[in-house]
Amino acid sequence: MADRDPLVPIPVEIRAKLAELELELSEGDITQKGYEKKRCQLIGAFLPQIPAADAAQERRPSLASRRRRLSGSRDERYRSDVHSEAVQAALAKHGQRKMAVPMPSKRRSLVARNSAYTPPDTSSGSEGEDSEEDHGVQEQDEGGNTAVAGALSLHAEHRVGRVGSSAPDADSSTTSSSSSAGSGVAARVRQAKVLAQHVCVSAHRLRLHQQHRKPEMPSAPPDVTSSTNNAAAATADEIQGEKKSEGGHRQTCKYGNAELMETGDGVPVSSRVSAKIQQLVNTLKRPKRPPLQEFFVDDFEELLEAQQPDPDLPKAEGAQMEPAQGEELGAESPCLEAALQRWASVSPKAPCLTSVDANGKPFCQLTYGKLWSRSVKVAYNLSHKLGTKQEPLVRAGDRVALVFPNNDPGSFMTAFYGCLLADVVPVPIEVPLTRKDAGGQQIGFLLGSCGVSVALTSDLCHKGLPKSPTGDILHFKGWPKLLWIVTESNHLSKTPRDWLPRIRDPGPDTAYIEYKTCKDGGVLGVTVSRAAMLTHCRALTQACAYTEAETIVNVLDFKKDVGLWHAVLTSVMNMLHVVSIPYALMKVNPLAWIQKVCQFKAKVACVKSRDMHWALVAHRDQRDINLASLRMLLVADGANPWSVSSCDAFLNVFRTKGLKSGIICPCAGSPEALTVAIRRPAKDASETPPRGVLSMYSLSHGVIRLDSDDKLAVLAVQDVGRVMPGAVMCAVKMDGVPQLCKSDEVGELCVRTVATGSSYYGLSGRTKNTFEVVPVTSAGTVVDDSPFTRTGLLGFVAASGLVYVAGKIDGLMAVGGRHHNADDIVATALAVEPMKFVYRGRIAVFSIEVLHDERIVVVAEQRPDSTEEDSFQWMSRVLQAIDGIHRVGVYCLVLVSPNTLPKSPLGGIHLCETKQLFLEGALHPSNVLMCPHTCVTNLPKPRQKQPGRRRTHVHTLGRASRGLRIFWLVTEIGPASVMLGNLVSGKRIAQASGRDLTQAEDSHQFQFLSEVLQWRAQSTPEHVLYTLLNSRGATASSVTCSQLHKKAEKVAAMLAERSHLRDGDHVALLYPPGMELIVSFYGCLYAGCVPITVRPPHPRDVATTLPTVKMIVEVSCSVCVLTTQVISKLLRSKEASAAVDSRTWPPILDTDDLPKKKAPLLYKPSNPDTLAYLDFSVSTTGMLAGVKMSHAATSALCRSIKLQCELYPSREVAICLDPYCGLGLVLWCLCSVYSGHRSILIPPCELESNASLWLWAVSQHKVRDTFCSYGVVDTSTRGLAMQTDALKSRGVDLSRVRTCVVVAEERPRTSLTRSFSKLFKDLGLQSRAVSTAFGCRVNMAVCLQGTSGPDPTTVFVDMRALRHDRVRLVEKGSPHSLPLMESGKILPGVRIIIANPETKGPMGESHLGEIWVQSSHNSSGYMSVYGDEAPPSDHFASRLSFGDTHSQWSRTGYLGFLRRTQLTDANGERHDALYVVGALEEAMELRGMRYHPVDIETSVVRTHKSIAQCAVFTWSNLLVAVVELAASEQEALDLVPLVTNAVLEEHYLIVGVVVVADVGVVPINSRGEKQRMHLRDGFLADQLDPVYVAYNM
Repeated sequence: MADRDPLVPIPVEIRAKLAELELELSEGDITQKGYEKKRCQLIGAFLPQIPAADAAQERRPSLASRRRRLSGSRDERYRSDVHSEAVQAALAKHGQRKMAVPMPSKRRSLVARNSAYTPPDTSSGSEGEDSEEDHGVQEQDEGGNTAVAGALSLHAEHRVGRVGSSAPDADSSTTSSSSSAGSGVAARVRQAKVLAQHVCVSAHRLRLHQQHRKPEMPSAPPDVTSSTNNAAAATADEIQGEKKSEGGHRQTCKYGNAELMETGDGVPVSSRVSAKIQQLVNTLKRPKRPPLQEFFVDDFEELLEAQQPDPDLPKAEGAQMEPAQGEELGAESPCLEAALQRWASVSPKAPCLTSVDANGKPFCQLTYGKLWSRSVKVAYNLSHKLGTKQEPLVRAGDRVALVFPNNDPGSFMTAFYGCLLADVVPVPIEVPLTRKDAGGQQIGFLLGSCGVSVALTSDLCHKGLPKSPTGDILHFKGWPKLLWIVTESNHLSKTPRDWLPRIRDPGPDTAYIEYKTCKDGGVLGVTVSRAAMLTHCRALTQACAYTEAETIVNVLDFKKDVGLWHAVLTSVMNMLHVVSIPYALMKVNPLAWIQKVCQFKAKVACVKSRDMHWALVAHRDQRDINLASLRMLLVADGANPWSVSSCDAFLNVFRTKGLKSGIICPCAGSPEALTVAIRRPAKDASETPPRGVLSMYSLSHGVIRLDSDDKLAVLAVQDVGRVMPGAVMCAVKMDGVPQLCKSDEVGELCVRTVATGSSYYGLSGRTKNTFEVVPVTSAGTVVDDSPFTRTGLLGFVAASGLVYVAGKIDGLMAVGGRHHNADDIVATALAVEPMKFVYRGRIAVFSIEVLHDERIVVVAEQRPDSTEEDSFQWMSRVLQAIDGIHRVGVYCLVLVSPNTLPKSPLGGIHLCETKQLFLEGALHPSNVLMCPHTCVTNLPKPRQKQPGRRRTHVHTLGRASRGLRIFWLVTEIGPASVMLGNLVSGKRIAQASGRDLTQAEDSHQFQFLSEVLQWRAQSTPEHVLYTLLNSRGATASSVTCSQLHKKAEKVAAMLAERSHLRDGDHVALLYPPGMELIVSFYGCLYAGCVPITVRPPHPRDVATTLPTVKMIVEVSCSVCVLTTQVISKLLRSKEASAAVDSRTWPPILDTDDLPKKKAPLLYKPSNPDTLAYLDFSVSTTGMLAGVKMSHAATSALCRSIKLQCELYPSREVAICLDPYCGLGLVLWCLCSVYSGHRSILIPPCELESNASLWLWAVSQHKVRDTFCSYGVVDTSTRGLAMQTDALKSRGVDLSRVRTCVVVAEERPRTSLTRSFSKLFKDLGLQSRAVSTAFGCRVNMAVCLQGTSGPDPTTVFVDMRALRHDRVRLVEKGSPHSLPLMESGKILPGVRIIIANPETKGPMGESHLGEIWVQSSHNSSGYMSVYGDEAPPSDHFASRLSFGDTHSQWSRTGYLGFLRRTQLTDANGERHDALYVVGALEEAMELRGMRYHPVDIETSVVRTHKSIAQCAVFTWSNLLVAVVELAASEQEALDLVPLVTNAVLEEHYLIVGVVVVADVGVVPINSRGEKQRMHLRDGFLADQLDPVYVAYNM
């Protein structure tokens, strides 16, 4: 404002004209150009000359001003001209280095839903200090700052964040930019190649897989999750050269219609989504984080980075403050009840209260005589008419609730004084409007803890309470059962003439309880004793100089705080006449309180800065205003620093209306300390109250530093007067011991006086910390023997004795060791062009704790006419402004639809409820912008892996070795640096083995499965081997040994006759799960062919599934295809031809009509090492892998399973698995023939129509052993969760089940198996029977729970230790504990060792490593594209780098560890348990640590009930989380903050992109495993159709 200019004093009349001119501009009565012209004419003589360039810039009207609304008014609560100009200047600085941030992607349906207009609630204003009603238009700068605003309006910044200036960051940015540019060129080159033709399989990709895929140097931008730099980072040219040296151009496998363009590392980039991610990566190249020291923390505990103290930070340097003493309290006075009785007898017709209705007309005039008589009547009924004489319902000292609306102060005063006269304790609360009022449950908890059983209310309020259909008042959630009493005279019994209440002397007994809402949303009851109430009224009388028969106009809430203290209590003591203005009238007529001041010639008015602002808007409509009668204008929220501008503007405008300059009296108070300080009316009208312009940055450190107005981050504070009479005040440190602050230090104000609250009702611990504080000096001496009371206010006492308040404790947010006030953040946000995008009075700022620090969250209601882009730009500018002014980052900025935030009883935003909804994911925002990269600076230090070093170790063995000296080279093998015997670094080497397979009886009986089938067809021809069940549980077909042999002979004959196949030719088998698949499999073995089982295409999704089938057929070099007639027609259909050219298929043979003649001669392999069959499957990373299984390996595998599970011809086994790959194929097709047991086959697809089919079959056939997949377990758990009783009534009994093995190639899903066991426990299923199996590509069955082994064990490991490849066992329920279930007992003939995947050295039991396996049933190798053996690779023939270097091992590609348990095997030895942690190729290297996707996904799924599934992956070192939304799209944006918070809290990682998609988007294969790489490809190709995509900054 003009009065802030520090040059020449401006006369009073000029200031008044400036204020008038400003209001004309705010109401649209004058243009911006006219405003500037007139303003320059008025103050031109008082300002220095502006240079020509600046003057031209100043005359340029801003674009924002042209969009200004032409009606309404401004909200002055958070307005400060100095602060507005500072915000614009801060934004101008950001404009010089603006950075683009990708806008979030939102589905059109969601945009349409969010854009639906909801009329804003006109009652959005609040009596509280956390919200104001929006009447206003956009603010305009008054200090000649329109040039800056005009320049800013043409630049839409999208990014907030201070750019670091360190050299390493700059180098990193340069390197990243060059890499990105190089990858972009490569992508364009590959684009033409990829789009030219459709490729079904990538030969180069498979070849790389056979070589175990050496990792390529990524050409994408560097890791933005850490600020360390890779010294060996390759440029784009080096990467391109390296790829060329690997041979040829690179083509990538395409699935379905996923024809994608790729970056240098094979990642699709030519889509809208990937371009935004690239934009985000470029934005985050130089994150706002100080550089971290490069070292390796070799410890289990991941230490969060501690803020290093800066020696240049502001520090308090003054002397220790001295407690401030108030003036002496005057003579004592009688208690309030005696004063009321006195005025009722002396002046019974003296006016006590005049209530005004919503139309401005008086509707209730209460005299002191009426108040006394009605209060006595209420007291009599409370004491004698409730309950019986022997057992009265209300006794002396009991608590009674007062429930009265804000427009009925007369009934409230009557009930309040009636309670005092009846010696009961009133508890005033707000009127509950609905059963789900914001904060209503906490009010109910307070009433319950106070033992309230009676509620007093008015007749009108009683009728308005929500009622049930029977007419009874509804029971509010959390509330005790209440007896509602109406206090009107016609509802009460008449008082006997001889009955008078006993007036008690003031003492320590509780007079009333005032409720207080805490920062965490809880409600506390502050008890005020009778002595404190009386002393407080005496102090207010003395400070305000109240005299009898004065008139006071009250606009405040009369049930609490300043309104209660002045308008209800002190008014009766001094026989004042109170004119009460309801809030409803203020919304209609903002000038109502001024009109009543003029009408009643009021001496005192109790208002808030909001009421003063509203009066400024409407005062020109009234020409007869005269405020000369006012001697004191009490500002209840004057302690709020942002009320200064309202006080100044009101004084400037109404000074010509008779308002005296020294009568504006701000005050400060709290429920605990009552009135803390109050400014006395100035005796000298020309005296200007002092102001303090403080540095916000210094205040955030708790230090007072005066600053000039030309600084950016300043806070103007006004004094709230002196200490109350009879009180002593001091300021103590906010944290720790209550030590006195220094003179230049901000602390919590504490007072020592009788006039304070005495306790929190029922909370002795919190009472002691608040009401019994003993301040001490820096030397540790006690300041005063009497205890002080904490006020909850932050401030200081100046040397002049004036008290200054800078904020509230509840509004403080401690971020990074600094304290920020929520009101300051609100003021800054509202200074950024708020009127175009959000409602001014509907904004909330709070903090949430994430990763051991508080994070700032801003929530605002968005205007319905603002576009998505405009709102996003406004959010970006708010981030910039807060960062520039407060030097702190905003963690999350949320925009919600109009009129959707929870409201307090008086219409404002309920801050605690808003915060709770945000944390619960129930806020339903329309826009979200998160900045974890900017705000979270205390992440654990990244793990820095040391470069490898080659060392020579020499060990001398004992006498048995005759002193041989053995040398070996070690290449940085970490903990396995020294090995002797079976010890590694002092710990037992992690190796184990199953039973010896050579001791089996049938170890050399048969070497080929075809011979086994022929032998069984001769020896037991009628023995049933297979029984297939349909969806109804009936037997669809069965086959005996003889039948299977004969049908297989016919298939062999057909192959020999029609296809003329040679020995060793490959044949693809395309069958649904059933007998045909088994028959054709053995038919191929009889014909000397190599079968390849392939899942047939899905009839309803041919376009997607058929290319995968065609790819397997081509890669396996199949010369023909065996299938059914139905599938044969499907392959030749038009729909199939559109996906795959039907002419490219090899010969397709239909086996429905087999020839009747058998093969002339059955094929017998000459060598057991020849190929038996090929096993093809797609891994979770999207890699198609085909492994070779020899006849010897196949027989050895069946033999191991037979011995482990004790399978004999008399046994029956139920199998519910897909029979196309892995252990499912072995159990479905091979084991029954080898062992002779009967297999009951249940196709998993049948469970879609009958979820209970598998369990019913197990029960009906009395099966003891069953095998299934996680998909089957999940279907049974979800589909039968509510049907266990029905299954039990149908006779389903699972008590006979001995082993229920879940077959998978992943970490055991502990939670799912536990849920499954617990759910079907009532059906007899034992938890020990449920176990898992583990197999992989190199070995189909490594572990399988047998019948005689010990029960499977579960251990809990520290998840943080696993990230460092360490294993540390912890107790169940420990922080960061991860349950891991044993993967089954090691099969006979299998040896396992845990090796370092990088150095290939053996590891100890306490370390995580790759599982290496040695077995006779290992796979022979990968099948290459052309059918030839792959180049020599160590994947199937690896050797340890030291120790036993002669043995050959196969690398499973899975990480795990071994633990020797206390259990005993069947052979009497201690049991070695294998725990699989995850796949090595799926593990994510982030911040130098190894993360497993399943751990992050588990944390995400737990965050919200509407998350059905989750999958995470990385791209360009950004963590991407895809969540499936099992709810309405309205809840999509709720998940973004929850997902980010959960991953930060539990894994110390920042999620770069959050994708909210529909259910079913995450692809899952037949084994129930997530196809994360397919999901990544679909996301980057923009094929997911996500509901919402959030790019975290």
